[in-house]
Amino acid sequence: MIRVGVFGAGGRMGGEVCRAVAAAPDMKLVAAIDPAVAGRPLAEVAAIPGSTIVVSDDPEVLTDREVDVAVDFTVAPSALENVGWCVRHAVNVVVGTTGLSEQDLQSVGELLEEEGGESNVFHAPNFAIGAVMMMRFARMAASWFPDAEVIELHHASKRDSPSGTALATVAEIIAGRAGARDEPAAAPPSPVETLPGARGAEKGGVNVHSVRLPGLVAHQEVIFGGPGQTLTIRHDTTDRAAFMPGVLLAIRAIPEHFGLTIGLEALLGL
Repeated sequence: MIRVGVFGAGGRMGGEVCRAVAAAPDMKLVAAIDPAVAGRPLAEVAAIPGSTIVVSDDPEVLTDREVDVAVDFTVAPSALENVGWCVRHAVNVVVGTTGLSEQDLQSVGELLEEEGGESNVFHAPNFAIGAVMMMRFARMAASWFPDAEVIELHHASKRDSPSGTALATVAEIIAGRAGARDEPAAAPPSPVETLPGARGAEKGGVNVHSVRLPGLVAHQEVIFGGPGQTLTIRHDTTDRAAFMPGVLLAIRAIPEHFGLTIGLEALLGL
């Protein structure tokens, strides 16, 4: 039985993780941490009838409850602190928090080396298996259609723009271009934006557009263009439950993935 604790248990994703872990036959939810709702019953906070867990504001509860794997869905600054605590206390941690930079992840890898590798860290920009497929298909398409733009759409309260998934997708497109059968079309030398930012942000020659609106969960499309044709690859998340199979997969797999592992594709044989 895998003993699990959740950082950010009072949030929308944290609550979803709590419910998924509580329902998994090979896992036991034993700790919940969230300073914003500390002292409240998890049964009330995450809608888990019968739970006797009280939400804590202290990560020490993870060692008190002998947690095997912690899961973090918080915000980037808090996530780095939480990961650091877990690494220093030999607790494996699965991180779904977005907004972590390459430098942040590099610092995590360095900390793991300093602490002697007694814990493992898994981070993914997106835990929806369909989203991982979308990114991989984008990489495949980029070898034939190197001209591409990314449009990502999320709920209005998402803190980071563009999303971690969008940035990961851009990286996949750039990697796919390495074997491109054709060169990307040259961009106009002096594009005119009558409204600044109309063409979105740009990274590695790929324009990225972020949409933030109520009613959305997580959506992304990649549009490829070529002579006389376009190709659109799109993934839509309509419920946060879509992320849970990936989260549970990471919880089960992390003991065998040593050090820092990035991306759900590492667990899917991709």
